[in-house]
Amino acid sequence: MSALEQGSPRKKTKSVYISTVISIALVLLMTGLLGLILVHAKNLSKYVKENIVLNIIVNDNINEGDVLSLQKDIEKDNYVLRTEYVSKELAAKNLKEDLGEDFVEYLGHNPLLPSIDIYLKEQYANSDSIQPFIQKLVKNSRVKEVVYQESLIDMVNKNIRIISIVVLAFAVILLVIAVALINNTIRLAIYSQRFLIKSMQLIGATKNFIRKPYILYGIVHGLVGSLIAILLLIFTLQFAQKQVPELVFLRNWYEFGAIFLIVVILGILISGLSTYFAVTKYLKAKSHSLYR
Repeated sequence: MSALEQGSPRKKTKSVYISTVISIALVLLMTGLLGLILVHAKNLSKYVKENIVLNIIVNDNINEGDVLSLQKDIEKDNYVLRTEYVSKELAAKNLKEDLGEDFVEYLGHNPLLPSIDIYLKEQYANSDSIQPFIQKLVKNSRVKEVVYQESLIDMVNKNIRIISIVVLAFAVILLVIAVALINNTIRLAIYSQRFLIKSMQLIGATKNFIRKPYILYGIVHGLVGSLIAILLLIFTLQFAQKQVPELVFLRNWYEFGAIFLIVVILGILISGLSTYFAVTKYLKAKSHSLYR
């Protein structure tokens, strides 16, 4: 009979610990997913900005050597990420593919001019930076004109700014919710141990002696929960990239590693501190209040 009585509390304690770990893992999974969304949004913003093109139309009387020399000069500029030289022949080929017919054969000559496509660095892909850069380019005698879609650039930057604010606000709200959920889960787990805590205190155990094993358990639970969350996050990443192969362009395992590390730190920190405060509450509580 006594063995049965002892087994029942142990099973109850194990089930409480398991449910605590699962709850922590699920909350950290939500937090990690939001972190991955933030990283993907940042990388998508960078990818879009770095693929905005400025087309430099070169004067027709300039030979190819001078155009290549101009290209090298442009690549030295701090604004520029990379450049691509588009010859008259390549421009005609691209336009032919777009139109679906050979306009050169119809006209009898190639009216297109050679050009250089410029891709700017992320921090310079905005109208305020592009305008002085263009003014500097058009002063070059080899440049006929610079073409770019100003309205598109303004729209991209505006939308990215709005999306960033919304996602960041959502991240802060979810982090607060995550802390609250983990804290409440651990408080409930410690609540089931309140009589044991008070009994140990009544027989002379010090507060630190009582708190220490609970805090260690809390840290272990946070660590295990965070590791489970990380495994689920990796599975989610792999699944998402199989469904949307284009996500591979936004993949950055260093940033993902930072997210995973943050998940582990959050799991350990929140779980450990919540356990500390929950145990301290019952250490300070009066015996009669434990029955409420």
